[in-house]
Amino acid sequence: MKINTYELNEIPEDQLRFSVILAKQNNKTIYVRHKDRISYELPGGRRELGESIEQCASRELFEETGAIAFQLKPLFIYGVDNEGIETFGQVFYAEVASLTDSLEHEIEKVVLLDSLPEVLTYPDIYAVIIPKAVKLIRL
Repeated sequence: MKINTYELNEIPEDQLRFSVILAKQNNKTIYVRHKDRISYELPGGRRELGESIEQCASRELFEETGAIAFQLKPLFIYGVDNEGIETFGQVFYAEVASLTDSLEHEIEKVVLLDSLPEVLTYPDIYAVIIPKAVKLIRL
């Protein structure tokens, strides 16, 4: 598996299948834990039929974290190449003003951390996209 990164609009939007959101609240990064896993991940998920990639990111951020007041900023596109077949997603940054107390869907826990969790769900992907996202946020 190889992880590639691309500039915004370098890959047509209709090819973007996933959104990943590096979300922060009070200078801490928001991670979520799926109810069927012991590992943590950034909020995000699969794009639904008829939705833009930004609508996908907004929906996933709300569903997985309970974020109700936030602003999304598109950062870059990533690709996961498995034996010559590459799937694409877009990485966003969100500054979250407030979260609800109740969680919907598949997420069991939301944590705000100063550093990476010990166990990540997608460590190979995050090893590429988190440093790039952090760099772009700081620019």
